[in-house]
Amino acid sequence: ALLKNTGCTLCNFYDLIDYSVLSSELYSYTEEPEFSLNRDYFDEDFRSHGRRWIQLTVEEQKAHVMRLLDALEVTDRDKRLKVARAILYLAQGTLFDECDTEVDVLHWSRHNVFLLYDMGIFTALLELLSMEIDNNQACSSAVRKPAISLADSTELRVLLSIMYLMVETIRVQTEDERPEWIAAREAFKNELGSPLYNGEPFALLLFTMVTKFCSMNAPHFPMKKVLLLLWKTILFTLGGFEELQELKVRCRERLHLPPLPEDSIKVVRAMRAASPPASAMELIEQQQQQKRGRRSRRVQPLVKQDSLDTYNERDPFKNDDARDEEEDPEDADSGIEGEVDPLDRDVIIQPPPPPPPLRPPTERVNFPKGLPWAPKVREKDIEHFLETSRNKFIGFTLGSDTETLVGLPRPIHESVKTLKQHKYVSIAEVQIKREEELQQCPLTLGEEEVEETQAEMLYLGMLPNLSQYVIALLKLLLAAAPTSKAKTDSINILADVLPEEMPITVLQSMKLGIDVNRHKEIIVKAISALLLLLLKHFKLNHIYQFEIISQHLVFANCIPLILKFFNQNIMSYISAKNSICVLDFPHCVVHEMPELTAESLEAGDSSQFCWRNLFSCINLLRILNKLTKWKHSRTMMLVVFKSAPILKRALKVKQAMMQLYVLKLLKIQTKYLGRQWRKSNMKTMSAIYQKVRHRLNDDWAYGNDIDARPWDFQAEECALRESIEKFNSRRYDKNKNSDYMPVDNCLQSVLGQRVDLPEDFHYSYEMWLEREVFSQPIQWEGLLQNQ
Repeated sequence: ALLKNTGCTLCNFYDLIDYSVLSSELYSYTEEPEFSLNRDYFDEDFRSHGRRWIQLTVEEQKAHVMRLLDALEVTDRDKRLKVARAILYLAQGTLFDECDTEVDVLHWSRHNVFLLYDMGIFTALLELLSMEIDNNQACSSAVRKPAISLADSTELRVLLSIMYLMVETIRVQTEDERPEWIAAREAFKNELGSPLYNGEPFALLLFTMVTKFCSMNAPHFPMKKVLLLLWKTILFTLGGFEELQELKVRCRERLHLPPLPEDSIKVVRAMRAASPPASAMELIEQQQQQKRGRRSRRVQPLVKQDSLDTYNERDPFKNDDARDEEEDPEDADSGIEGEVDPLDRDVIIQPPPPPPPLRPPTERVNFPKGLPWAPKVREKDIEHFLETSRNKFIGFTLGSDTETLVGLPRPIHESVKTLKQHKYVSIAEVQIKREEELQQCPLTLGEEEVEETQAEMLYLGMLPNLSQYVIALLKLLLAAAPTSKAKTDSINILADVLPEEMPITVLQSMKLGIDVNRHKEIIVKAISALLLLLLKHFKLNHIYQFEIISQHLVFANCIPLILKFFNQNIMSYISAKNSICVLDFPHCVVHEMPELTAESLEAGDSSQFCWRNLFSCINLLRILNKLTKWKHSRTMMLVVFKSAPILKRALKVKQAMMQLYVLKLLKIQTKYLGRQWRKSNMKTMSAIYQKVRHRLNDDWAYGNDIDARPWDFQAEECALRESIEKFNSRRYDKNKNSDYMPVDNCLQSVLGQRVDLPEDFHYSYEMWLEREVFSQPIQWEGLLQNQ
């Protein structure tokens, strides 16, 4: 499928059910020799059977796994590593001679992983992982080494690989599900999300590894594997975007709110990509070419397949002038080294099409007419509209009363009726209102019943060190960003990809360069998906949990970091070919390895774009949207950092979901960009009208209320922080409601209580009495007056 027609595919990609792709991303290309090493250690103990693993009965397989489990408890570190490699060989699917195709590898990997979980392997691996994390000798030796390589994290990489394969394999549902596998999946999910591992969920152990690595105390930790496992653990325990939608529907039913106006996932799947607008420089060059007569030299113009016409309307990015359709500057200027854009491979060379439409009439019936999103109105929008109308026609207001319409003309009645028809009350608004009531009436409303959900338990564990977790993730994101410059004091995220011996040939250097770029892309992908999942789940669980992690992200400069990420040649990043298909797992162990050449490395895969990088870009755009939505001060940060030209360049990527979130970010800051910007970007404005949800009272395109809303970043954030602290203190403080605890007013019992005094108290109590009691004048009249 072409990129600009794959809006539906990416929604499924958020939950990532392509297991073979995920397995290949777990391993670096420098780890390829270890696959055969795992088999050798497995065969050392398995030779006594005299048969292949797939020929054993289930009971014989369980008996062998039990022997491996017993061997994991030996004190010899090298022997434990050999046994762990044998277990990894089983989790990978008993490769090489056991399986002939990649499908067989995936089948036996799934069978073996459920078998390993049933025998309790994961708990044993967790104990070994905790030992390796607390191994101070390995950490101190890694700190002293001038260059850390793949060999410094061997034990950790093996353990994390097994755990990742177990989490990801058990998480993914397939068509050939067995009843015992379904039960195992539910048990494993509850096990990972519950505070069973040292009193905290498993994800917190991985967060600890991230912070320890970023503080330079353990530079040998394999961060790519840690982040992938952390992401998949959160995705498994909390759920993906399909589960989030179901949770949101159930939560609205529980709060007696009307149902959602539409399913956002289905709406995005139905969207089609648009042809991007031309930049000012490209328009100038186009005009110059027209003056020079270059248009007459073109015999056959390039006619592109229109992929926007979802709702039987004209493409908002296209000019009414038919001459602009004949020559799109994006075709000529956005390609690499003068070639046609790799994302425009559907371009066909033919004479201009006849007047009838390109699509048959039968196909047009399948697409609904109108806007993709139902308009929404907030309660405060209705209040503001009525306040303005009453001031204009009556001369006074009625506060928050939205029912009384006496004295207002008939058109105002109709307007209020229309606004109430599209009124939308969010879960966050209900939660904020409930929190205000609990703060005002703590005694009459009593204790709040907090449901022990997976998100609630995770937030409770993350709360004490939430700021450290956020800063560590952003440090790693900055280090892996393609626009970052190499610095001597920056975090080394390549510890688990660099070999012990550096390459000596050009071919080896090219292979390592591809591996390093691929390594960084995977880290960006894992961090962006992890942050987005945390934001969405915490927002659904409670709005102030979302707000605290959002504020930590903003204070850690997440907004300029994301803008810096997009301030690059985004087309080159989306179409990057940092992969070697013949070295991907499990292809490299099932098929015979061909001889690698410089030409084969440069060729890469045959796809026209990189799903991994597209996925990361959309995640970062969604994070930016969540941080700035309804936050005036943060929206002004987008304006101050000059994000409009950066975001507009991102529209060149012809993918519907990515364009949607870019247009959302442009919409919220349009009123602050000035009339001239809006005048010269009317195609972008038209695309916002067509693709982004409408707020009926929002004059985003005109900017009439700019003077009335000054930019006071500190005041807004301080007010938000105060609400967050009150929420955390009320719900999670151990000494909560201390002001309302019963007080002992009996003089004898109070004076009779034993008070523990410091050992040196009898040396200084006379001086303390003289200074604090006898020398201080007491205004008795003032005390009586205050009474």
